[in-house]
Amino acid sequence: MPTTRPAADLQAIVAEIHAELAPSFGAGKVADYIPQLAHVDPRGFGLAVVTLNGALHAAGEVEVPFSIQSISKVFLLTLALGRLGESLWTHVGREPSGTAFNSIVQLEAEHGRPRNPFINAGAIVVTDLVLAGHSPREAIGEILRFMRFLADDETIAIDAEVARSEVATGARNYALAHFMRSFDRLAHPVDQVLGVYFHHCAIAMSCHQLARAGLFLAAGGRSPLTGNSVVSAARARRINAVMLTCGHYDASGDFAYRVGLPGKSGVGGGILAVAPGHAAIAAWSPGLDANGNSLLGARALEMLARRTGWSVFGA
Repeated sequence: MPTTRPAADLQAIVAEIHAELAPSFGAGKVADYIPQLAHVDPRGFGLAVVTLNGALHAAGEVEVPFSIQSISKVFLLTLALGRLGESLWTHVGREPSGTAFNSIVQLEAEHGRPRNPFINAGAIVVTDLVLAGHSPREAIGEILRFMRFLADDETIAIDAEVARSEVATGARNYALAHFMRSFDRLAHPVDQVLGVYFHHCAIAMSCHQLARAGLFLAAGGRSPLTGNSVVSAARARRINAVMLTCGHYDASGDFAYRVGLPGKSGVGGGILAVAPGHAAIAAWSPGLDANGNSLLGARALEMLARRTGWSVFGA
């Protein structure tokens, strides 16, 4: 086991991880069920660590935009909590699912109430809540502005080709949404909700941008980049808690065991992780494991956590 080293060695640690994983670049399976994602070079890899002072420690393709997919659910949850507060949890649970991200099985048993906001069904319900009082276009604009605000970067955009690809292949998500609407879990028409959902999943960001956007969760709810308060410290802790227990679908327990940090994955190959009090980390490698999580991204984060000693469970 590598010796834990001071975080001052971060750039050396990140460079070592990149070098050690380089022979495995391309491992895993790209998410080809969304046709536009199938075109991504499977050998892509980036690892970016942004510390609380805004410093970047990086290796690989950290400025290359990729589709963040389900990582957007963290930011959507943040927006929805800002609007509804704790009453949000009457619409969606906060327990691990133990099933695939697009499973319909639990919805049948639990009367259409999703287990947590990070599985597809839960994120569709949260999207419905964010849509309240807005047209779909306005809601999409609000989400995009929020991402730009968090990363302090006006260049962040939605990949329209990915969004169209998701609409064309989103039969399972349409099924989930219609099923929940039959239980009166959605207030808006399915087409409107999923239009917003597909677009926020299709936001394209680089590892550098994504780590910057997640930094408020490492800094007690305040963005060190701008000095602005995003959420209270208590809410940041709770969002981190849901990320830790639910952020990797039915592999969330394994990720917590191996990495020990709150994290959220996306089938675009990205993972956002949070080391509270230290940094936000974004890893990207398009090849996925059997659970739909980045194979090398998770491996990189495990190596980083062990070498820095960062863990919510102690060194």
